[in-house]
Amino acid sequence: MNGGMSELLSFAYEHDGERLSGMYGGDDDGDDAGGVEGGRESPTVVLLHGAGDGCAGRLLPLLAEFVARGCRGLAFDFSGHGQSTGALAESSLRRRFAQAVAVIDARVPGDGPLVLVGFSMSGQTVADLAAHYGERVAALGLCAPAVYAAAAWPVPFGAGDGRFSEIIRAADSWRESPALDVLRAYGGRAVLAVPGTDTVIPPAVTAAVTAALATNAQFSLVELPDAEHTLGLWFRDHEDDRRRFVDAVLTGRGEGGWTATRAWVAKQLPAGRRVRDSARLRGGWSSQIRRLTLDDGTGLVLRTFVRPFFRRHAPGLLSREASVLALLAAQDGTPVPEAVAVDATGEHCDHPSLLMSLLPGAVRVDEEDLDRRLDLLARQLVRIHTVVPDERPRPYQAWTSPERVRTPGGALWDRAVAVLRREPPAYEGCFLHRDFHPGNVLFDGAGDTLRISGVVDWVETSWGPADLDVAHCSTALALLHGEAYGLGFRERYEAHGGRRLADGADHLYWRLLDTLAYSPDAEKLAAPWHELGRTDLTREVLGARLEAYVGGLLRRYG
Repeated sequence: MNGGMSELLSFAYEHDGERLSGMYGGDDDGDDAGGVEGGRESPTVVLLHGAGDGCAGRLLPLLAEFVARGCRGLAFDFSGHGQSTGALAESSLRRRFAQAVAVIDARVPGDGPLVLVGFSMSGQTVADLAAHYGERVAALGLCAPAVYAAAAWPVPFGAGDGRFSEIIRAADSWRESPALDVLRAYGGRAVLAVPGTDTVIPPAVTAAVTAALATNAQFSLVELPDAEHTLGLWFRDHEDDRRRFVDAVLTGRGEGGWTATRAWVAKQLPAGRRVRDSARLRGGWSSQIRRLTLDDGTGLVLRTFVRPFFRRHAPGLLSREASVLALLAAQDGTPVPEAVAVDATGEHCDHPSLLMSLLPGAVRVDEEDLDRRLDLLARQLVRIHTVVPDERPRPYQAWTSPERVRTPGGALWDRAVAVLRREPPAYEGCFLHRDFHPGNVLFDGAGDTLRISGVVDWVETSWGPADLDVAHCSTALALLHGEAYGLGFRERYEAHGGRRLADGADHLYWRLLDTLAYSPDAEKLAAPWHELGRTDLTREVLGARLEAYVGGLLRRYG
C-alpha cells in the first residue's frame, strides 16, 4: 500500500430517482502525478459487482489493491443492491448500464482512461461500457462473466419467474449476445478470471467469451482452480490471487499489453529498421495474426497463440510450423512464408509467437471466380501431397470420435456416427497439410491471372491418408458454398492427378471423421468467415448445409 493512496472514501450519486452508493480511492482531483506507468495518465478502475446478493462491499479489498498500484478506483452498488436504493426486481441490464455510465461520467476526470472489471452479470455490463467508451477503455477484467441475448437487455429482472428469466433460460439464447461481438472487436488488454467450479455460468459461455477475447485483445487467462463462482468473495479472502489478478490486468497497459512481444520483434529486425504500424489480419481462428509494416515499407506477419488451448500446445505447434516452412521453402510448387524467428514457448514474448515474411494476396471465401479457385485449390493440394520430407511429420490425429460427436439427433446423424464405429481403414500415407481449406490459402489476381500466392497455417502438418486433406477441404467448401461443392471436390482433386483415394465405405469414413468434428452447427467457423464478409453464414445456414452435406455423403458412399 502507498500510504494515503489506498484510503477509500464513500460517495453517493443521485440518478433516475435512485441513490447509488459507492466507494472511491486514489487521486480524485484530476492530478496525474505518478500513475501506473510513469508519465502515462493514471486509469480509473471501475469495479462492477454481480447479481443476486452481489454488492460493492465485497470488492473493496480488490479496489484497495488497484488504488495501491497508483490507479484511481471506484465501486458502487447498483440499485436494489447493498447500500443503494431501489428494488432489484425493477432493475434491468439496461438500467445497470445507464447507472454505470452516470457514475463514471460524474466521478471520472475528463476523458481519462478506464479499466473495467465486472463480475458475473456485470460481464455483460462491461461489454456494454466498452462499446460505449471505445478507445478510453485501457483494459478489461472479466470474472466468471455472463452474457445475454439482446432481447433480455431492456426487460426488468422481476422475481425470477418473468420474461427476463424466460429469455435467459432459453437454450443457447446467449450465443447471439451483442456482448460477444464487442469482446471480439476489443483490441486492448483483457483478462478472464475463471473459477475451478462454476455452477452458475455454463462452460459453453466461458468458452465463447474466451474465444471472443482471444480474437483481437491482448488476452490472458487467470485460472483459480479452488474457487467457485463468487470471485468477488474469493478475491476478498485470498490476497495472493487478488494481487495476481491485478498484476494481470495492469500488465502492459498503454501498449495493448504487447510490451515483451514488441521488444522481441524489434530484436529480429534488420539493423536500423523499426515497426511503423501493425494491423490485425482477419479470418484467423486458432491464433491472432498481425501485419507489421516496417519504416521502409517491408511487411512481416506475426502469429501469436493467445487462446489457452493453443497456448498450452504452442511449443509443438509453432516449432512444427517453423520447420515445415523451412522444408517447403527449399521446394517448388507450394508458396509459403519465410520463418524469420520463433518463440514457441513464449519465453521472450507475451505469448508464443512466430514471425514470418508477408506474402501477397488475400483469403477468398466469396463466390466470385469460384470454379477457377476450386481448381487451383485442388491442384495445390495435389502438389502438397507430393512433398517427400527428410523426416516424416507426426501421424495424423483424429479431431473427433463416435464418443465425442455432438449431433442434432435423428436417424441421419445416428447413421453417420455409426460409420466411425470401426477401426480406421488401411491407407498409404503421404505428407498432409491437415488444415487445408480456403481460409488458409491466399489468392492474388483475378480471372485468367488468378493464382495461389500462399498456403499458410502449417501447425497441424501430419502423415496420413490423402483422403483426410480432401475431406477437410470438402467440408469447408460445403459449408461456404453448398453441398454440391463439397461433394465435388474429390473429382477436382483426382482430375489434377491426385493420389489414389479410398472408395466406398473407407472413403466415407475419412470424410465423416472430418465433417462430424464440426457438428452440430460448425459455429466455430462462423466468426472468422463473418469477418471476411460472409455474414450470410448464420448458425442456421451452416447447420442446414452441414446436414445436407452429411446426407449427400451417405447417399454417395454409404
